[in-house]
Amino acid sequence: MNLIAIETSTRLLSVALWRDGALIERRRDHPNGGSELILPWVGELLAEAGITLKHLDGIAFGAGPGGFTGLRLACAVAQGLAFGADIPLAPVCSLEALALESGAERVYACLDARMNEVYSAAYELVAGFPQEILAPAVTPPEAAPLPPGSGWQLCGDGFVAHGDALSARLGAAIASRRTDLLPTAAAVARLAAPRLVRGDGVPAAEGAPLYVRDKVALTTAERLARGGVR
Repeated sequence: MNLIAIETSTRLLSVALWRDGALIERRRDHPNGGSELILPWVGELLAEAGITLKHLDGIAFGAGPGGFTGLRLACAVAQGLAFGADIPLAPVCSLEALALESGAERVYACLDARMNEVYSAAYELVAGFPQEILAPAVTPPEAAPLPPGSGWQLCGDGFVAHGDALSARLGAAIASRRTDLLPTAAAVARLAAPRLVRGDGVPAAEGAPLYVRDKVALTTAERLARGGVR
């Protein structure tokens, strides 16, 4: 199984090549843009492995939730590659990839959604893979969904932006925090590979971002109501 994975839902941009369980990756912290990096990285990884697009069995991408521009970038590049090679796509939830990146048994994945909101989901690790406990949602941090029980590791940059509100909301449910972790293409590839083996990929035309939020921007009145600025 050979696949390329792309993850650009946050400021950490990455591309990975999976070859029968072996991974090579390019990544960079790039807060703005990054479209000029993705295709060159794909070319570099293929060249390093001595293969071409025709040797790939699928393309995976971090579908979100995350930054709208980043989600559209990953989806568009993945679709273009998949169309060109006539291979399936494997969209992967970026919060699930974050949970896998953590490696903890119970993960509360939480990313800053801006607009005074967070993206969150909860997963338990079963046989090495995250199983969804709370579906991805976007809420103000003080209304973040509560995971059942305790012993959860909070991962992602949501706590960096909204630490006080999340601490008050989640309380004793959170046993530890990994605010340095973000979704990676390597994690996306690890999640996508078994899905493609099972034939669970989708045609390139059916690839789409997982926005969760259906509104890109708030009006001035809405920003002020949420404690924002003009």
